[in-house]
Amino acid sequence: MKKLLLIISFMAIPFVGKSQDSYLGNWLIYIGSKQLNTKWNLHHEIQYRNYNAGGDLEQLLLRTGLGYKIGEKSNLLLGYGYINSENYIGIADDKITIEEHRIFQQFITKNNIGSLSLQHRYRFEQRFVEGDFKTRFRYFLGINLPFKDSKYYASAYNEIFLNGESNVFDRNRIYGGLGYKIKKGVKIELGYMSQVFESSSRDQINIITFVNF
Repeated sequence: MKKLLLIISFMAIPFVGKSQDSYLGNWLIYIGSKQLNTKWNLHHEIQYRNYNAGGDLEQLLLRTGLGYKIGEKSNLLLGYGYINSENYIGIADDKITIEEHRIFQQFITKNNIGSLSLQHRYRFEQRFVEGDFKTRFRYFLGINLPFKDSKYYASAYNEIFLNGESNVFDRNRIYGGLGYKIKKGVKIELGYMSQVFESSSRDQINIITFVNF
């Protein structure tokens, strides 16, 4: 645990220079899940995304949803998200604020191959962005591999985003990380993500806390 915290502290050291000149950002993420009863569950999530290691906001994302458990390894959820984006104008230091309200439906199913855990997430979004209406489909494949006789685990995922309008390809995210199970229902993860757009790409250091209660 001490080694993981040391790595996290090192990665959180601010980079020198203006944020728009930095190709490496930082996402601080909290993902929580509350089991209301044997079937119903509540999802809540906060993501604080920076252009650099911290202090230069790129996006604040708040997301919640009500889920219904189907069988032992599947969950259907209806959710809402609020997104506040701070976008730079060209290469200037000026920013514009863009607000988005998002309704989404998602289906998650899990399966195991030996000690390897797989998660499939299908999400359909209806996006209300500054008066415009957009739709988007996302497919997420996550892989989790626990280390033998250890609280550590390896994590990886790939997620593709497809727009319902023209320019169908929106982005693709590829992630790899190392996690630590602090106690039952609580774990922390440090990872590196590459986000590929149609004509550009950007990398992020991700620090993620998961809480299930």
